[in-house]
Amino acid sequence: MHLIHRGIINKKSKENLLKSFYNSFKKGYGIETDIHATKDNEFICFHDFTLNRIFKKKMSIKNMKYSELKKISIQKKKPIPLLRDLLKISKNKYFLFIEIKPTLSKKLLQKLLKETSSFSKCVFISFKHKNIFNLLKIKSNTKVGLSFSTPTSIKTIVKKSNNKNIDYLILDKFFINKKSIRDLKIKKYYYTIKTKLEFNKYNKNNNLIFENL
Repeated sequence: MHLIHRGIINKKSKENLLKSFYNSFKKGYGIETDIHATKDNEFICFHDFTLNRIFKKKMSIKNMKYSELKKISIQKKKPIPLLRDLLKISKNKYFLFIEIKPTLSKKLLQKLLKETSSFSKCVFISFKHKNIFNLLKIKSNTKVGLSFSTPTSIKTIVKKSNNKNIDYLILDKFFINKKSIRDLKIKKYYYTIKTKLEFNKYNKNNNLIFENL
């Protein structure tokens, strides 16, 4: 099973937009997306901690209300969606790997679980593993994955994969041919596959997070 990274199904797609997500679903793929919490505790699908890269504004997500973000993003024709909007269009048919970008408080994690409670296809992932372990403390059967980038050691990845409550490993494609990683029984996803050559090379025996093909 493959996932589309931030809904970027092709070169015309813009990252983390409802239209992109919808087009990904039409192709039959689940998606990987990122979430942040706004000042008024709304979960939004957005990658960065600030608006600088996408909107050229040096403003932090955590310090802004969703209404402010919505106004700016609509004006720029890149409307930032709420997580619940994504859940709605997914119709609980497609996997949603939801990457928690900041470290969220337990109160916000509880809200996140409540908001997604009717959607069985949600998997929560994070490079900040504290988020994942705190989610499991709140609800032990939550579907979760631990994300790893380079230069994390293979030894560290193997050790953390032994936790029986962890369902997935989300790994940089650097690790795709590492025998110690391949031998792990846990389900693995490799990111981010950006070319058709890479996709065709790794497609057959791996779960991939890909974009722009």
